[in-house]
Amino acid sequence: MQEETPKTNGQSNGQNGEGDQTLTTRQGHPVTNNQSLRTVGNRGPSTLENYQFIEKITHFDRERIPERVVHARGAGAHGYFEAYGTVGDEPVSKYTRAKLFQQKGKKTPVFVRFSSVIHGGHSPETLRDPRGFAVKFYTEDGNWDLVGNNLKVFFIRDAVKFPDLVHAFKPDPVTNRQDGERIFDFISGTPEAMHMITFLFSPWGIPANYREMQGSGVNTYKWVNEDGEAVLVKYHWEPKQGIKNLTQAEAESIQGKNFNHATQDLYDAIEAGNFPEWEFCVQIMSDDEHAELDFDPLDDTKIWPTDQFPFLPVGRMVLDRNPVNYFAEVEQAAFGTGVLVDGLDFSDDKMLQGRTLSYSDTQRYRVGANYLQLPINAPKRHVATNQRDGQMTYHVDMGSGQNPHVNYEPSTLGGLKEAPKSGKDHTPFVSGNVVKEKIDRQNNFQQAGERYRSFEDWERDDLILNLVNTLKPAHKHIQDKMIELFTQCDEDYGRRVAEGLRGTSGDGISSGPIGSTGSDKGVQEAEDKGHPAQPY
Repeated sequence: MQEETPKTNGQSNGQNGEGDQTLTTRQGHPVTNNQSLRTVGNRGPSTLENYQFIEKITHFDRERIPERVVHARGAGAHGYFEAYGTVGDEPVSKYTRAKLFQQKGKKTPVFVRFSSVIHGGHSPETLRDPRGFAVKFYTEDGNWDLVGNNLKVFFIRDAVKFPDLVHAFKPDPVTNRQDGERIFDFISGTPEAMHMITFLFSPWGIPANYREMQGSGVNTYKWVNEDGEAVLVKYHWEPKQGIKNLTQAEAESIQGKNFNHATQDLYDAIEAGNFPEWEFCVQIMSDDEHAELDFDPLDDTKIWPTDQFPFLPVGRMVLDRNPVNYFAEVEQAAFGTGVLVDGLDFSDDKMLQGRTLSYSDTQRYRVGANYLQLPINAPKRHVATNQRDGQMTYHVDMGSGQNPHVNYEPSTLGGLKEAPKSGKDHTPFVSGNVVKEKIDRQNNFQQAGERYRSFEDWERDDLILNLVNTLKPAHKHIQDKMIELFTQCDEDYGRRVAEGLRGTSGDGISSGPIGSTGSDKGVQEAEDKGHPAQPY
């Protein structure tokens, strides 16, 4: 068990004159000189037994944990979720027995991490990229992680393609530059991505900041009531601050002044008492195949039409407290799509199934096997497991009165016992051949075309400009295939991209971040405008 650390409350400790502000090593040794190595004479050489220095420098060498492969650049804040007790005009208990929703006014603490997806931990927050929107609810039944994005759809519908997607958008493994040709080489063979591409290359691909953007669970989940009956649900966060997006030119201008403007905006707003707020809504659909729809409801490249499946308010979320330490809270925060509480369940969404393995697995690799013992990740209720040991075990997850000799179940010797059920099990029926096949109702282009036509003129103009700038470095056969796909979405869509690309073949045009204007000119401009200096 963890031992309690003695507190001196600022008072002198014995005859040493120490207090709470006294610098020590990790072993608790007071540090009387933090300015100099121990050396032979004041010029050196240094001696090997410099324990204070060795501890200090070797810890410094290990200050960083492996960066997230995706969602590396992030900001976060604490707050609370307040339930309405209803879903729309109905009692929420009709659809789910999850305790955090049942009582009007019930508050559940949350931690939220916003992020960009593709680029590294110190990349500009003005880059064209989806934004992560991950919420950790510290409920009375344990943690619930709702891991999503600002956009309501995704590029692919099958998790087996996720590494390929990320590799295509990541920098070229040879040049270490994001490359439009590589991206559209992949997308040209992935027509299901057209809906997401239409969003991403429009102003919706660069939110103005984190406070003024939507959030979505993206995947399809289930709600389960006390009778074990289930419905399909999609989750949505709607910002009370409104929604604001940026054009490519506006983003590039902002980047020249502040490359972490969104992190600063969130922190400063909360510090000033301007607490951002979102309304939490769900869409509900009966749990069946819905043959009347022209798409599969489990396909996360699709939006459920709101005229058939309206947004139903469930509660609100307020962020009112900034992290005390970025690394301990924001960087080490770990989320997983499989982290659900009673009353919430999985659908058969193939992306969700794959993410449920991947997300928690990457946290065990990145943070460690005991990442759930860190305060930012630990549930705010008792934890009792038979899991033991592993790197950086902070304490043993023992129950009150548990026999420390028993780390298995069942046992008659004072071990842990199973919890009583809070409702009937949800037991969906599944049958069919085990196959490797795509879903039947793909309908890859209809919603992308509808999205294109729904944009305002300035949004369509920016979309075309960004697509053309990113496709210019690509070989003509890739350009031609993308024009074909855009045309299947909307004839005007394809025509405008084709006109923008007319006369370009990719030869001699350098690639840059997606959507960027004049990235090749920027390289030359740096050389032309650089001021000569003499060596010293």
